[in-house]
Amino acid sequence: MTRNRGATPAPPRRVLRRLVPYYRPYRAKVALGLGSVVVSAWLSSQVPAQLRDGIDTLVRTRHGSGLWAVGGRMLALAVAAGVLRFTMRHTLNGVSRQIETDLRRDLFAALTRLDAAWLARWRTGDLMARLTNDLSAVRMAAGPALMYLVNTVAGGLFALGMMVRLHPGLTAAAILPMAGLPVLMLRLGRRVHDRFEEVQGHFSVLTTRAQENLAGVRVVRAYRQEDAETARFDAEGAAYQHASERLARLNGVLNPGFALLAGVGSAVTLWVGGALLMRGALTVGGYVAFGIYLAMLTWPLIALGWTTNLFQRGAASMGRVLTVLDGTPASVRDTGHTPWPAEAPRGRSVTFRGVSFHYPATEGAGGDGSPRWVLREVTFHLPAGGTLGVVGATGSGKSTLLELIPRLFDPQEGQVLVDGMPVTQLPVQALREAVGLVPQEPLLFSETLGHNVTYGTGHMATDGAVRAALAVAQLEEVVAALPDGLETRLGERGITLSGGQKQRATLARALARTPSILLLDDALSAVDTRTEAAILAGLRQRLAGCTMVMAAHRLGTVRHCDHILVLDDGRVVEAGPHEALVALGGRYAALWQRQLLLDELEGAPGAVEVRAAPPGTPA
Repeated sequence: MTRNRGATPAPPRRVLRRLVPYYRPYRAKVALGLGSVVVSAWLSSQVPAQLRDGIDTLVRTRHGSGLWAVGGRMLALAVAAGVLRFTMRHTLNGVSRQIETDLRRDLFAALTRLDAAWLARWRTGDLMARLTNDLSAVRMAAGPALMYLVNTVAGGLFALGMMVRLHPGLTAAAILPMAGLPVLMLRLGRRVHDRFEEVQGHFSVLTTRAQENLAGVRVVRAYRQEDAETARFDAEGAAYQHASERLARLNGVLNPGFALLAGVGSAVTLWVGGALLMRGALTVGGYVAFGIYLAMLTWPLIALGWTTNLFQRGAASMGRVLTVLDGTPASVRDTGHTPWPAEAPRGRSVTFRGVSFHYPATEGAGGDGSPRWVLREVTFHLPAGGTLGVVGATGSGKSTLLELIPRLFDPQEGQVLVDGMPVTQLPVQALREAVGLVPQEPLLFSETLGHNVTYGTGHMATDGAVRAALAVAQLEEVVAALPDGLETRLGERGITLSGGQKQRATLARALARTPSILLLDDALSAVDTRTEAAILAGLRQRLAGCTMVMAAHRLGTVRHCDHILVLDDGRVVEAGPHEALVALGGRYAALWQRQLLLDELEGAPGAVEVRAAPPGTPA
């Protein structure tokens, strides 16, 4: 179960104070709603007084000539109170919905501001639970709980005041058993908070399990793990059920406890009030009215338990929401203040100076407590418009190197510079607008293909830019074969396209924004060699002048780059152009010969032709 990492839970009252700014845009509505609560409670408190007058008049005069007037006043009071109660519910519940929407908007905006290092420490289902279930609990505290609290206090005070007017001594005797209510609230209220937080934690785990199984349903079925995943889900569901039952048992004590104390007060009223009535110290109408007022006082006290429950649940969920709202990026903070020139150059230079990096989540992972460095003292300079290839074994740091350029992470040592300026001094938004990133794992949204291709431009790309991007990505025939062309809606994560088609679609998305720096992270691994050759030729021809960094496992992808880095365990072990590295006879040359052999066995004619050339001969 995921909890607030390293944080001490704040008191519920302090946590709920964070809702105050969200009420400010709706001050008038809140005032109308709470005013309706108070006035309706006062009107309701006048109905028993009218009943008392009617009964006493009937007892005194022995005829009902005045009962119609009393009944009319009671009906008018009831109608007016009903209208105001409708107003309070409609207004305050509506405000709570608006606050929930504002909170959800701020929560989502906070998630988009937080960096990848922060998000890596949380499970998707946990964050989803905060956006859904937790916000619903906060809404109940922001609207219904507040409404019932004011109604409880106002109704209770009005009823208590009328009871004192009828007979102070009887009032004291009736409410004496209710002195135990504050003790019950203090003892059980915090437990409700803790147990509800536990329930929400288990709900997060359950949500994560469901999300992972839905996203990986094909893997689950391919490995025939349906029964195993069902068993895991059942076990986590049982834990959630157990936590919910513990909370329900506590609620089962809370509300009946309030009712029991109120019931003792009713018994005292019957005993003491009956004696007062027999002695003539209390009229029949007064005795009946007092009983109604006691019932009016009893219901708010019972409702107080329910309201306390709602506030405790809301505070627990608000604390979970605040872990996101108050979250700060783990490494990347937008402190940039250096403006870039107004003109957008076709390419921008990229420089690494002694860059070393490890992921924050991996700190302490080493056997001696030291972090595992992903990159170590990487240095190179790529001039504007140049092309850089990055190769190496899996886990050598290729993807990480690319991710440091648009500041998805920041290095712990060294500097990354673009156009000679440290990226930490540039506004993050301006930097990333200059970059087109094609990730190793293509991600498409459940929208139309056209929506995905123009995503990086804010859907403002011209038809010419889209056509050019599709042409370079070799996606024109794919689009023509789709039933609605670019307006064809894709499945979740682009599931209706093949792996190679998804890679080409993400490439077209990056190209449509005409970036100054294009980053390709093994972006053509699922594409056949002929299509790859056509795409690379299109990139060289149509993106001349654009700075490109390409990480790849297939060396044929990077052989035409101006400069190539060979990474091994995060360090640059060889660097230079393709021909020089082949002639060097080192690690790159061994990888190249192995690649040529594999291509020959697979029947890639381009590779065989290159293999015939002696080492050092320009390819």
